[in-house]
Formats: sequence, structure tokens, C-alpha cells
Amino acid sequence: MSGASWLQFVALIALLLVTAPLLGGYIARIYGDGEQAPFDRVFLPVENLIYRVCRIDPEQEQRWTGYAFSLLAFSVVSFVAVYAVQRLQGHLPLNPTGMGPVVPHLSFNTAVSFMTNTNWQSYAGESTLSHLTQMVALTVQNFVSAAAGMAVMAALIRGLARKRANTIGNFWVDLVRTTIRILIPISFVLAIIFLSQGVIQNLHGFTTVHTVQGAVQKIPGGPVAGQEAIKMVGTNGGGFFNVNSAHPFENSTRLNDLIEMWSILVLPFALAFTFGRMVKDKRQGYAVFAIMFSIWFVLSVPAMVFETHGNPRLTKLGADQTVLGNMEGKDVRFGSAASALWGISTTGTSNGSVNAMHDSFTPLAGGEELLHMKLGEVSPGGVGVGLNGLLILAILSVFIAGLMVGRTPEYLGKKIQASEMKMVVLYVLAMPVTVLVFTAVAVLLKTVHSSLNNLGPHGLSEILYAYTSAANNNGSAFAGLNAATPWFDTTLGIAMLVGRFFLIIPTLGIAGSLARKPSLPPSAGTFPTHTPLFVGLVIGVTAIVAALTFFPVLALGPIVEHLSL
Repeated sequence: MSGASWLQFVALIALLLVTAPLLGGYIARIYGDGEQAPFDRVFLPVENLIYRVCRIDPEQEQRWTGYAFSLLAFSVVSFVAVYAVQRLQGHLPLNPTGMGPVVPHLSFNTAVSFMTNTNWQSYAGESTLSHLTQMVALTVQNFVSAAAGMAVMAALIRGLARKRANTIGNFWVDLVRTTIRILIPISFVLAIIFLSQGVIQNLHGFTTVHTVQGAVQKIPGGPVAGQEAIKMVGTNGGGFFNVNSAHPFENSTRLNDLIEMWSILVLPFALAFTFGRMVKDKRQGYAVFAIMFSIWFVLSVPAMVFETHGNPRLTKLGADQTVLGNMEGKDVRFGSAASALWGISTTGTSNGSVNAMHDSFTPLAGGEELLHMKLGEVSPGGVGVGLNGLLILAILSVFIAGLMVGRTPEYLGKKIQASEMKMVVLYVLAMPVTVLVFTAVAVLLKTVHSSLNNLGPHGLSEILYAYTSAANNNGSAFAGLNAATPWFDTTLGIAMLVGRFFLIIPTLGIAGSLARKPSLPPSAGTFPTHTPLFVGLVIGVTAIVAALTFFPVLALGPIVEHLSL
């Protein structure tokens, strides 16, 4: 790799190491029991107004069942609102490009996608949606769907931290506080930075221009910077334009590219430190951060190397790729290494944004992106839900360790028993079953083959990537697959719903169960969960679960494709 690529990688790591702990501490004060929330004088009047208008009692907490019901009710309303705006956009204002109604199956897919924080896009934004739809439907969901995931995270941590409690917080309060105190301030600052770098923010339609050669070209406009900021920091990923962050109006300069990568990663990493603060043991947060960072780093470096060494098939044909690497589907502003780093970061965070065409990556680098999602989006994962997944795997790890030494497993002083393990098993199985079943059915359907630009191993990888992305609420894609069909719009929508709610509801069940339990003091037989040994155990369990589940299908896809080059 070039010196500039290594410098960008090191700068990104340095920024994360400085900012993530500070942000994590700030968030812990917002969610933590007995903590004085910061900036009350600024935010509390706004929150109290929302509570009065929505008739929310901020002092009344909920059991896990009430918390889950509130989340589901809010999600249903969000889905209906986004679906309705799309279907009616031809009759609504702020439609300078004259967009008509979105077809039903695509409206369903998009509404589910943004409600579940997946932000999968089976459409080209600038030629499908009006400005009103982008702002009122999609951007709003970028905020509140991310806030809902963080709220569930706060509930799970409270379940681990509280003793003999029947409640885990109030969903509506957590939703409001997350949006008002965390996501809006960070997004506002980022939007200003993006504007300074050339990301556009206007209400224009298409501007017709005449090129030097005399051709006519239509230049799109729109409210991009505001959506771009929450798209990144909320690990959403749905771009205003079809080519996402490869478009210069969304991602304008190499410095802007670095800032956007930082904004994808900083909040998920910060929540590890939030966890340590909320359970009153910072060492636990350091251990979780070490797990997240280790997996992300170990996958990032090889992917960057694979892409900078170029396409093996072109090398055999005599092409010199020693300078630029594999540049197919990439922007020369960013280069192959930065594109690979973005690809690993976005597939590890359930962000789904792209600054290059993932379908054009080398087989091994593309396989790494698939693998990163198949680990369960835990390194560092989406905002809130990534930490949830890692804590579920930590519980599974201490259960396995307990079986090895012949004693009841414990995590943070809470006994892990049958009720929790049933929820853990449901959590662990929901995503793989959805991905493998839908992939198998799609491969067998001849009508699906017309959606593929490639048959053989790469075609399988395209289908596998789509369902993996949907079930992990990621949203990125191997764009060689035409997913804008009734089959894919419907089945991918179902996969998104399973990947969201079949994981969130068991998480809340575990939170409620653990909150009711006492916290036992550590003994000589307690397995410490803040040591390098524990970090290695969780990483091993994560890798083994993914390998046992997905290795056969990965072998038939990216691995076979690489060996055939």
C-alpha cells in the first residue's frame, strides 16, 4: 500500500482512540442510573415539551414486555408513515423533479428498510424519491431507527447493572434523549463539516447544463449534507444518490472520506466505553472495545492488501497493477486501499454505505466483507445493536466456559441460566436460518437468475450478500444483483424484519430476566470477564459460530471464485 493509505489508516485509528472514550462517557451520563445528564439547561426544555405533547411520563419505567411493545408500536407507525409518503409523493410538495408514486413492492421494501435501520436501497434515490420523501420519511427514520437500537442497548446494560429490579427503563424517554442529546448534535456538526468540503445542501431539482463538447447533462440537487451526516453517524447507510458515498456530492474529498469513515465507526466503538461506565467497571468496557477493535483491525489489513495487489486474473494477463491496485469500480480520489478500508468498516457496522463497488472487489476482499457481516455485525456493529450482539456472544462464551469448569456460568455477577440461554439461542439462530433458507430458495428459482449479472460462484455470492446484508440490517450490496423485483423486494423485506425484531425482542427478554436477579460477589471460581483470556474466548466463539454456520456456502462462493482465477 502507498504511504498515503497507511497514513489515512493510522489517522483513523488515532481519531477513534481519542474520541470514542470521550463520547462513550458522555453517553453513559445520559443513560446511566444516578448520573447527572449533561447539558440539561439546553436539552431538558425541548424534551419536556415533547413529553407533554406526546403524553409521556418520564418518571414511569417499563418492564421488558412493555418496553418491547412500545418499540414494536413505534416501528409499526414508522413503517406506515414511510410507506404512505412514498405512495403519495406525487401529490405532496417539495417535489421539484416531478416524481410519481413509488410502486407498492418497492415502497414496502424501502419502508421496512429504513424502519429497521437497514437502509437497503433497491432504487436510485435521485430518480425515484422527492425531496420531501428523502427528508420527512427517510432522514427522520435515520434518526429514530438508530435511536431505537441505542435505546435497546441501554435497556440491556441496565439489566446487567441493576439488582432485583422489575424495570429496565422507559423506551420513549430513551428514544427522545438519544435523538435530542446524541444524534442531532453530532449530525449537525458533521453536516457543517461536510458542507465545508463540498457536499451539497439545497432544494433544487435537476439543473440542465451544456458541456464543453456540446452535450446536455442534468445535474441533480437536493438536501444531501443533512441526510449524509445521520446516514453515517447512525450507521444507516442509505444514500441520497444511487452510487452512495462514491458520488462527489455525497463524499467530496479525501479528507471528507476520512471524516465519513470516522463517523461510521466512532459511535459503535464509543458504546463499549458507555457499557463500562454504566456497569461501574471500566475494565469491562475496555474488554468489549478490544474484541470489537481486534476483529475490525484483523479484517481491515488483509482486505486493503488484497485490493492494492490487484486482480489476479489481470495480473496473469500482464496488466501492471503495482501502482494503483484493483481500481475496477473505485474512485481515483480514494484509491483501492481506502475503498477496502471503507468496505470492511461499513460491513462491520451495519452501515451499508459504500464509496466503491463491492461487486468489483477481489474475491477474497469481497469474501471478507461477507464474513464480517456473518459474524453478526459486532465489530463494532451498528449503533446499540452491535453492542447488544457482542454482549449476547459474551453471555454465550461464559456459558461455554461454565460448562468447561462444571459450575453455573455468571456474567457481571448474574447467573446465566436456562431462561437466558433460550433467548441467546434464538438470537444466534435467527439471522443464519433466514440467510441460508432464502439464499437456497433463490438459487433454485429460475426467475431469480434473470436478476444476476453473473452466474456461477459470483452469482451465488451476489445472492448470499443480499440476504446477509438484509438479515444483518446492513444495507450494502453486491450491485451486480438487480434486487428491484417483487421477489427480492418482498423476501429481503422479510429478512430485514427478522434481523431486527427476532434479535431485539430476545435481547429485551434477557435484559428483563437479568434485571430481576441479584448480583453475586466474585469468588475463587468466577471466570473474570475483563482479561485478555476472555477477549480471546469471545473472539473465538464468534469466529467458530460463524464458521460452522457459513463456511460451506462461503466455500461455494468467494473461495471457489478465488481458486478459479
